[in-house]
Amino acid sequence: MISIIIPVYNQAEHLVNCLAGIKKQTYNNYEIIIVNDGSTDRVTEVIKKFKQIFGHRLVYLEQENRGASAARNRGAKPAKGEYMIFCDADVIMEPAMLELMLTTLKNSPEASFSYSSFVWGCKKFKLWPYDAEKLKAMPYITTASLIRSKDFPGFDETLKKFQDWDIWLTMMENGHTGIWIDKILFKVSTGGAQTMSNWLPAFAYRLLPWLPQVKKYNQAMAIIKKKHNL
Repeated sequence: MISIIIPVYNQAEHLVNCLAGIKKQTYNNYEIIIVNDGSTDRVTEVIKKFKQIFGHRLVYLEQENRGASAARNRGAKPAKGEYMIFCDADVIMEPAMLELMLTTLKNSPEASFSYSSFVWGCKKFKLWPYDAEKLKAMPYITTASLIRSKDFPGFDETLKKFQDWDIWLTMMENGHTGIWIDKILFKVSTGGAQTMSNWLPAFAYRLLPWLPQVKKYNQAMAIIKKKHNL
């Protein structure tokens, strides 16, 4: 079974599309664990609607606002699946996503997780086969990857950025690698007041170092590099 863990903070509209995408999956042996990270919008209304659709397969948890990593860890604790995927509320899965990720992982016993290319807004992110050296140099694997639950190390709740990069580096240090699927298996919706995912074009980080977002990016990268001796 796959445990789909969804942290959500004021993303009711995105959550509707996320859950609709899960409902269309060709693989249906899953549970959904939604962790409401202190939302103040109509997230609970969305949950009630989809609880009628998914029934006992949907588990709903609430906590005070503590951030995405804490919400993911909270959702992982009661997870029953042999596999788990951390699906942010702004992720819309392609119908075959879970099936392809699971089949790939089952056929690759040496790998601890499977990941794919994706679309962020209107931009395609075409990735590449797992490469430890590239992973040390930059973040390129998202949290929307299927993980063997026994190999999941937990998210570092002290980090405000690069939680995804940190977890794959931690898994690498623990001797766990990934397997890439050469397909676009999900889309990340953009827009809205709150989002767990942020992106700026590459030139901004080179040419606009004074931007607050770029400053935070560089500070966060320094923390990751220090933690992992990069």
